[in-house]
Amino acid sequence: MNFKDNFSKQASIYAKYRPSYPEGLYDFLLQQVPNKTQAWDCATGNGQVAKALASHFDQVMATDASKAQIDHAVQMPNIHYHVATAEDSGLANDSVDFIAVGQAAHWFRMERFYEEVQRVARPGAMLALWGYGLGYFEAQIANASALNTLIRHFYTQVVGKYWDAERKHIDNAYESIVFPYEPIATPDFKMKLNWSLDDLLGYLKTWSSVQKYIVQNGVNPVETLRPELTKVWGEEVRQRTITWDIYLKFGKVQL
Repeated sequence: MNFKDNFSKQASIYAKYRPSYPEGLYDFLLQQVPNKTQAWDCATGNGQVAKALASHFDQVMATDASKAQIDHAVQMPNIHYHVATAEDSGLANDSVDFIAVGQAAHWFRMERFYEEVQRVARPGAMLALWGYGLGYFEAQIANASALNTLIRHFYTQVVGKYWDAERKHIDNAYESIVFPYEPIATPDFKMKLNWSLDDLLGYLKTWSSVQKYIVQNGVNPVETLRPELTKVWGEEVRQRTITWDIYLKFGKVQL
């Protein structure tokens, strides 16, 4: 399969440290999905979206181009994983009621992906694409400004040149991703997690840019960042709330 494999190497830490989406996001999306026989979690990664959908749909088909990702994904009786790209899912024609793509659409060949959506969607099927940008600490968090400055510098200056060009869609809040269906107006959603310093550093290690930096330079830039963050963070086990803005595109598939 022809795809950018940016996450297989760090699949185990990806499964552990990637943030989870808020229940309110799923509640909003699923109340507008009329039929709940089968869902497709496209580019499932660690399976967190598949797990959330499994309690609402009879069956969840979860695909990812990375076997390593699927090997570390959460298991449930009605989740069926298989290795496949977004553009060639292997799903049956006219078979899914809801298609979810969390933090992955920016990697797709979108024209080909939408052809696949048209093929597998049932009448009334809904499509949701969402991503999230750089995490940040809100003003009420102690030392928020200093922490945000360190993370932003790391993102743009230290590993900035190691991001793939597709990262621009994240930086553009998904505005640069073409969505061919009539968009449904959506609320603003955010992810908020209480993390220790080790949680934050573990998450940074999942970045594809960090992994490319390691390959090209032989050192892990996150470990270089650790002392600077520790000075600002204080006691490493201290929990701080980190926030991510979610960028959502949602609409009915027009067959």
